[in-house]
Amino acid sequence: MESFTPLTAALGGCLIGLASAVLWLGNGRIAGISGVFGQLLPPAQTLVWRLVFLLAMVAAAFLAARLLPSIGMGGDVPATLVPAPTGWGIPTPVWLAIAGLLTGIGTKIGNGCTSGHGVCGLARLSRRSMVAVAVFFAVAMLTVAVTGIV
Repeated sequence: MESFTPLTAALGGCLIGLASAVLWLGNGRIAGISGVFGQLLPPAQTLVWRLVFLLAMVAAAFLAARLLPSIGMGGDVPATLVPAPTGWGIPTPVWLAIAGLLTGIGTKIGNGCTSGHGVCGLARLSRRSMVAVAVFFAVAMLTVAVTGIV
């Protein structure tokens, strides 16, 4: 772990927790990003707050990257996408599309993603979220072991 940044990681975690609490207290909704995004698809019923939440999240990340470029994991080095493993012969864009598709399928099967289960579910002491997070970590470790990408 060459880019371990505990201070910025703790600050980011606090901001994620604060945003989740604000959404829950203000709107009564869990800040599971996959659920917020997934419910935008037809037949969507509550579009406005979902769009505002997602656009604000992207805008805040963009703004933070512009105003504080050294706060990221690589310091002053611009972030780049992780390339596909060289031995697999899969182009990086295809690799990323497969990864995104598998993530979407996983969040649908698991009824949530890391933000919903990991941040909100664990904070509510949900047993389902505890199991989900344990599965996330196990699969992440297995993925790193198989692909060799950290």
